Amino acid sequence: MKDTIITVERKKAEIRTFGICFLLANLVNIYAIFAYATPITEIVTQIGYVFLLAVTLYLLRSILLIVYILVKKIININNIRTK
Repeated sequence: MKDTIITVERKKAEIRTFGICFLLANLVNIYAIFAYATPITEIVTQIGYVFLLAVTLYLLRSILLIVYILVKKIININNIRTK
């Protein structure tokens, strides 16, 4: 089996991406707190749900990225065959 190496730049990019997902999930939580007039302590008490939403957003982004890469490869293969 071939060993793969994940570069430091790729690790930083993935951490940054998850941080953005976590920030977005927190913003959704804060919006919901103000929209439904709930106590501000919900920011701390609902952190588990915020984390799950962040993981869901990250997974959705990853799935879309994989689909994009696959479609790009399929289009590239078709272009090579037609030449």
